[in-house]
Amino acid sequence: MQNYTFFYTFVYKHLINFMNLELSGKLIQILPEQTGQGRNGIWRKQEFVIETQEQYPKKVCFNVWGDKIDTLSKYRIGDMLKVAFNIESREWNGKWFTDARAWKIEKSSDTDEYSPNVTTDQGIQKTPIPDEFSQIQDDDSVNNLPF
Repeated sequence: MQNYTFFYTFVYKHLINFMNLELSGKLIQILPEQTGQGRNGIWRKQEFVIETQEQYPKKVCFNVWGDKIDTLSKYRIGDMLKVAFNIESREWNGKWFTDARAWKIEKSSDTDEYSPNVTTDQGIQKTPIPDEFSQIQDDDSVNNLPF
């Protein structure tokens, strides 16, 4: 019984961490809605792109399916969003495709807790310096290197 408890605890902790993927950024593009007919009926899909607000910004294309498309229609280009998503890969004709499927979209702000960068009045992004580095002393006891 002990081994099963360990296994379920391990799986639960790692699945929860894997499934809690979030990314914040600026909405830069909303692609046209796509529809089609599948074996389960008509499907709807829409993709959108956000750009992270880091020193080296990344662009990520997400997709939403079905009723989540209505949630996406509330937002406009330039809005800061926080997107919770899952990643899924699938194989088709010997090639692999990966989707970032958004399951929760909400408005965010520039100085959100997930974005460590702060924008100044001049539009320059600055990363805050941690307190432990801001109080470095400039005496010989700190520079006591053996070489």
